[in-house]
This record gives sequence, C-alpha cells and structure tokens, in this order.
Amino acid sequence: MGKIQEMEDDVTGEEEEEEESIMEYLRKQVPDWDDEVKCTARFKAFSGQRTDWEPLYAFWRDLILNVARHLHIFIIRPSQVNVWFDRGGLVPLCLDQVLLEMYAAGELLRNVGVADPASGWVSQIFRRVVNLGGLLRPSTQENLAEDYYIIPVLLKEKALQVVQALSESHWTASCVITWRKFQEISGGLKEAHAVLNHLCEHGKAKYLVINKKDLMEGVKVSLSARALSGTTSLDLDVLHLIWTVEKLEHQLNVIDQRWKRSRASAKASLKLGNKLVALKCAREMKLASLSREKCTVLLNRVEEVLAVIADAEASKEVAEAIRIGTQAIKENGINYDEVELCLQELSGCIESQKQIEEILGSNAAGAEIEDEDIEEELKELEMNFAEVPTQTSTGVDAVVAGAQETADALSESLSKLHLTHHARKDLEAEHAVESMGAMSKDGNREAVLS
Repeated sequence: MGKIQEMEDDVTGEEEEEEESIMEYLRKQVPDWDDEVKCTARFKAFSGQRTDWEPLYAFWRDLILNVARHLHIFIIRPSQVNVWFDRGGLVPLCLDQVLLEMYAAGELLRNVGVADPASGWVSQIFRRVVNLGGLLRPSTQENLAEDYYIIPVLLKEKALQVVQALSESHWTASCVITWRKFQEISGGLKEAHAVLNHLCEHGKAKYLVINKKDLMEGVKVSLSARALSGTTSLDLDVLHLIWTVEKLEHQLNVIDQRWKRSRASAKASLKLGNKLVALKCAREMKLASLSREKCTVLLNRVEEVLAVIADAEASKEVAEAIRIGTQAIKENGINYDEVELCLQELSGCIESQKQIEEILGSNAAGAEIEDEDIEEELKELEMNFAEVPTQTSTGVDAVVAGAQETADALSESLSKLHLTHHARKDLEAEHAVESMGAMSKDGNREAVLS
C-alpha cells in the first residue's frame, strides 16, 4: 500500500506541474488570457453562420496545436484538452465543435484508424479503405470524447525527431533496432505504433519479427533520403544479435543489483556477529561476480560481430558510391586526369582556407601587435608622401613613381604581416587614391601659377 500511495502521489505531482506549465505557456501565448471580458467571449459556444465563428475556431485550433507541441505530444483526448483550458471549473463550450471541425478538415486522425504495421497486408488495406470511406468518423460529440486522436502535423515532426535520434547513434544508411528501443524513442506504445505507421506509409521503415523460442520484434529504419527497398535475412540476424545484446545488458543490471544486496547483507551480518550468514552472502557475491564475467565476455563477442557487420555495410556503401561515381565519369566523358586535377585544386583551396582561419583565430595580443605594426608602416608612408616634390611636371612623374614605390612597400609590409590577399588590395587601392589626389592638387597649383 505504501508503494502504491507513493506512485499515486508522484502521478498527482506530475499532473500539477504539467498544469502549471500549461498555464504559464498560455499566458505567454495569449497576453490577455486573464482578461474576463475577452475570456467570456472566447469560451462561448459557436452560433450563427460559419463566417461568424471562423475566427474563434482558428484561435482555438492554433492554440490546441501549440499547447500539444509545447508538451511534446501528438496524441490527445478531448477530455485532456478540456483540462488544458480549465479556468476554475470554466471550460470553453466550443472545444468539442473545434475538435470535430479539425477532424473533418483532416487535422486530427482517429487513433483506431491507424494501421498496425505488424498486422497482415489485407488488414492494413481494409483499414485504409475504411478510413477513406469515413466509416470510422464519429457522428456525435459523445463518440468523439471517448477516442484518442492523432495530430498529423505533430506526428510528422515526431517521426523526423525519431529518425534524427537514430542518425546520431548510427552512421549507416539504415539501422535495425528492437521494438522496445523504438518505443522508448517514440515515447510510448501508442506513439510508437503511430510513428511506425507513418514511416511505413512513406517507405522509411519496415516491421521485423522473429518467431523462435522468444518473440523478437524490431524495426528497420532508413536514415537517408532513399526509401527502404525491403528486408533481408541479414536484417533478421542483426535484430537477433541486437535483441541478445539488450537481454545481456539487462542481465548484467540484475546481477549487479544482486551483488549489491549480497554485499549489504554481508556487512550487516558481520556487524551482528553472524559469520555463517555473512559467509553465505560472500558466496553469493562470488557467484554473481563469476556470472557477470561470463555475461560480459558473451556481450563483447556479440558486439564485435555487430561491429563487423556495420563495417561491412559501410564498405559496401563506399564501394557502391565508387561504382556510381565511375559510371557517371564514363557517361559524361570526363578524364581521370581532370578529376585528379580538380581534387588537387580543391585540396589547395581547403589548405588556404585553413591558413586563413588560423590567422583570423589568432589571439587578441597578436592582433594588437599587428595593428601597431600597420600604424608604424602608415606613418612611414605619410612621411614618404610629404617628401615627394610637387612643383613641376617632372615632379608629377616623381609623385607617380613615389606612389608606385609606396604601394610596393605597402605590399611587402603587409605580406610580412601575413594579411589576406583582399586586405592587401584594399590598402593598396586606398593609397593609390591618396596619391592621385596629391597629383590633382599639384596640377591645380601649376594651372594657377601659369
């Protein structure tokens, strides 16, 4: 009774936290949520023509979708939706009609209409025909309140999240996982069925099952843009190995828990002076340790086999990519020497980019030293400009020559500072403009004197 009471208290606490989270989210999404006047207008039932209540319907539809996304769920019940928007016993009178309109528009999918990928193909086809014919659609609001409903938009997002999560732990084009693991990633049994059905309809997953001594269920999921071509005997073997790994890992956890209990009992017995019981517990600890060693050895062997299979699949994909690339080269009449030249140029560009990133990623102290060096160079350049003669046409030529020398000196200085090509060109252009301005001023002075 004590454990049951603790579980009930935990569930109650989680529900209260969820309600508080929803209320905070509603106040952020709808700033005037606590406004009594607007709340009364929003909570009333639909009346009149559709054009009259269309804006109110759009408001509640979007709010339902946003709250479900906030809670990371895509399966809802109408009674659950009523709890979301409960304000001290006051709930929107239009929610049932909103859900019916969403269902009629295809924005809700009845959960009982989701085909079980584990069922036969005849059963799946029959269920799809029934869905298309609308035979499973609720006719009254009372029927609607008793059903679970799937939000297709959020189901699609969840399916993408599942594929992304699997992609992070697998580096092949497809992967095989157990049904238990797929349920954990999906968030539950109903969620797993819905996600699997969605992936199967788009050719991105296949249901696997092995009927031997133990029932082994699994899923093969495509992690690339391509659809799965089908399942092979290798997929079933991999499923068997992965199922064995999970079973051994579970067995290791059980053994560790038993060893901890035996150790605690041995300590307690020694404190009480009961050496016989302590000796018995020590024997249990020894047996647990031996069992763990055997289980670990077997687990390592199975994991090695899985690693070899994964490497073989990766090598197969690389070989296939090479074959496709070779065929494309032949079809387009490309020479292998051209390909090699392009690869060399690409490697050179990558190396140059790395050098640029290293320069840009230098520390701030080094950057300050470079700035000071640049300022010194600019001061020397200004002194050179001041010494350039500007009286005659020959002086103009001297200015041009001095500007050229200045540009060369600037280029050499900047190259010593390891600046990028573009920065060097910008500074050269800037000083060329200044030199041309000096030339223009000299020409004006000569015109005035003449």
